[in-house]
Amino acid sequence: MTDGSVTTSDAGPVLRITLDRPDRRNSLNHRMIDDLVASLTAAARDDSLRAVVITGAGADFCAGADWVSTNSPGVRPRTGDLLRRVPHGAHRIVELVATMHLPVVCAVRGWAVGLGCNLALAADFTIAETSALFWEPFVDRGFSPDSGSTWLLPRLAGVARAKRMLLLGEKVSGAEAADWGLVHSAVNDDELDAATEELVARLAAGATVAIGLAKQAIAYAQAATLTQAMNQELSNLELSCRTADFKEGLAAFTQLRDPDFTGR
Repeated sequence: MTDGSVTTSDAGPVLRITLDRPDRRNSLNHRMIDDLVASLTAAARDDSLRAVVITGAGADFCAGADWVSTNSPGVRPRTGDLLRRVPHGAHRIVELVATMHLPVVCAVRGWAVGLGCNLALAADFTIAETSALFWEPFVDRGFSPDSGSTWLLPRLAGVARAKRMLLLGEKVSGAEAADWGLVHSAVNDDELDAATEELVARLAAGATVAIGLAKQAIAYAQAATLTQAMNQELSNLELSCRTADFKEGLAAFTQLRDPDFTGR
């Protein structure tokens, strides 16, 4: 069994993050969680990036937090350990993916479990193999859901389906997840890489500032009134209209050509 790692590589404007612990279905130990938080935090501040892709090494995406290694025999943590630690680890991963202004794409094959499932649900676009399996096993293990599952699932799939996954522990295939609206799309197992690359290329060529502001506005509107949402849109519009990509978009429209956005 390996300790695992979170590896990153820059391919032009795209940051590729790989969860690399295939012998444990890419389950995340404390160090991997910290490394993933650090990688996402750095990406959120990097003006050279225009998209982020998260994948898992081997046959699976991510089997969630590694509760076996984090609860192995040893020194018992102080009372309140979860309350102190999790907001800066697992919860921070979901927050960063959901709130950073860069578009985030997850490519899911095999298992996406617990934190791994919620990471995929928090992404802006998740493409899954039809045979992939999404599973929230919290109550099956005797503890209550975390890492945003009770917020993400009802909004994406509705309360009834959220209860099926969270209270009954039902597993959902990639094909079902796409049908439920949990993920962007499901493709045949041999088409995942090509479909992911096509989507990432489209996002990386887009108006990066406008995409980020639109992402932020959508999230804000989930807990806002119509008037509040439109006021936020107006503020974001003021910012996006000052970008070079806005000028390029107008020029391309008047010249009847495709825009060549630079992300600025």
